Amino acid sequence: MSQALTPAQIEAALAGLNGWGLEGCKLLKTYELKDFKAALAFINQVGAVAEAQDHHPEIHNSWNRVSLRLCTHDAGGRLTEKDLTLARAIQSIPHP
Repeated sequence: MSQALTPAQIEAALAGLNGWGLEGCKLLKTYELKDFKAALAFINQVGAVAEAQDHHPEIHNSWNRVSLRLCTHDAGGRLTEKDLTLARAIQSIPHP
């Protein structure tokens, strides 16, 4: 079972995660891309990174907007280092 982060750890981590915020117990970021095709390409890139880490986000797409929510299910739906690692990796994906 993964160890949940403390509120202080989460607050410190958010300082280094550009555009990420909290929605309840989940990390949330919404990306606005050029169009639907760009959004789908971005989703595929996120999927490849998530699969490589064996840690999968909630993904919602509405035309050119992609919202990602991260939490760790085996930590009771709370945030862990796995979520921060995935958020940092997603943040490094180039997008227009």
